[in-house]
Amino acid sequence: MPGFGYGKSIISGYAAFSKECGLYVSHGAIAARSDDIAAAGLKATKTGVTFSPRKPTPDDLIAKLAFASRQELGL
Repeated sequence: MPGFGYGKSIISGYAAFSKECGLYVSHGAIAARSDDIAAAGLKATKTGVTFSPRKPTPDDLIAKLAFASRQELGL
């Protein structure tokens, strides 16, 4: 799974499947931004946000999730 890192830590990853895509971040980032995820009409799992190519994750939500994930890792 490709992802984005900082130093030796992975901040987020992403994957595409036949019917959906996923953005994967830390559990704490999902919990911290659960209201934003719900407001965007997206489905969250313990470690990610699933979405369809027709309804992508908003750029500002991606930035918030990545920042929250980075904070949880202490970076």
